[in-house]
Amino acid sequence: MTRRAVLVQLLQQHITFDEREEADRCAMLRLVHELADPLSREEPSAHFTASAFVVDEAGAYTCLVEHAKLARLLQPGGHVEPSDISLEAAALREAHEETTLEVELHPTAPRPFDLDIHEIPPRPGEPAHFHLDVRYLVVGRGVPCAGAAWYEIGAAGDESVGRLASKALSFGTRSGG
Repeated sequence: MTRRAVLVQLLQQHITFDEREEADRCAMLRLVHELADPLSREEPSAHFTASAFVVDEAGAYTCLVEHAKLARLLQPGGHVEPSDISLEAAALREAHEETTLEVELHPTAPRPFDLDIHEIPPRPGEPAHFHLDVRYLVVGRGVPCAGAAWYEIGAAGDESVGRLASKALSFGTRSGG
């Protein structure tokens, strides 16, 4: 099965949390067919990314990263690399790279956990574009590196992180189920 076919199947099967996420899911399904290479960061208007909402084992804290280019606290995540075998693998790789925590997919959370489309502002040499973010709930262990820190779930981050926090709290984030 091609990477595009796997992505289509993942989007078709995902059960959304609210109307906003459903609208993003529908737009993602359209774009996965319209974009020449939907997983490539070389797509100038939009491309799929993967991120991880990292929670501690007790489900009380989340590890957020100070995003240098956007100057905001966000969940770790980023572009899908050609070597990533799946979006899940990309989310885990990004979470580990950006936090240095030991990370694993939450054992009982839906996969993906959330879908979100957000605009990335223009920067020198890069036009404004959209990230089609596929998000996973991840359990992290350890002490995060500089630039990342544990925060009480719901106490830090932007509106998008707040939605992930609400969703995680309503789901129940304890890694034991």
